[in-house]
Amino acid sequence: RRQPKEEVLLHSDRGSQYCAYDYQALLRRHRIVPSHSRPGNCWDNAAMESFFRSLKAERVYLTRYASYHEAKTDLFDYIRFYNHRRRHSTLGYLSPMEFERRNASSNS
Repeated sequence: RRQPKEEVLLHSDRGSQYCAYDYQALLRRHRIVPSHSRPGNCWDNAAMESFFRSLKAERVYLTRYASYHEAKTDLFDYIRFYNHRRRHSTLGYLSPMEFERRNASSNS
């Protein structure tokens, strides 16, 4: 696993689940800094909006989960796929990991 050198920032919209006390406490326990978009402005959070749109369309809406564990495992698998293998048009049809690898080597 990569270990971030700087603080980890988690950007989300202002949905009630992201503003809930327990969720905010969980972020604090893991030293994650919450960031919220401005009310009514989805463009503040375009990358995450895009991710969740893809997650729902490509996985969640197509799958019926028998248990919490099954859903959790499948969602982690999707996140791994999304970052390591799924090609993104905004990244020149590279996966995020490949884009990052190429960008890091060109900046060395």
